[in-house]
Amino acid sequence: MSHWFRNIWEEVAKPLFLRPRRVQFAALCTRQTDAGPEVLLITSRDTGRWIIPKGWPIDGLDGAETAAQEAWEEAGVEADMVEKNPFGHFTYDKILKDGSAQPVLTSVYRVAVRALADEFPEIGQRKRNWVTPKTAATLVREPELQALLLKIE
Repeated sequence: MSHWFRNIWEEVAKPLFLRPRRVQFAALCTRQTDAGPEVLLITSRDTGRWIIPKGWPIDGLDGAETAAQEAWEEAGVEADMVEKNPFGHFTYDKILKDGSAQPVLTSVYRVAVRALADEFPEIGQRKRNWVTPKTAATLVREPELQALLLKIE
């Protein structure tokens, strides 16, 4: 039970007490090729910019499980393995429907991809693309996410 409380504290409660006030969980989806590792990027629904799958906490799921669920819904990722501890974190300002900016702390979980499904919930809303970590770092906007991408080996 104490493991559960520690996870809740580290992944949800602690970030809520500290700035930023909102938390999300993201999937850093990777695969290994003969040329080296690749990262899966997807487009956002609103602006079409390149991002990694991410979303708000889901009741009953921990951070890693939420990241895997978001990877499935947004990119059709069939996971081979999801790391239980975050690979890292990044912050960004989420622009809400009313135009206000909400600071968000995003915990990033590494997801080894077994396959990509041809059909998935957001298939008509996003594009997806495999790129090298270095290329991915040039395509995303968030500096802290860029730094995480450059740490992939």
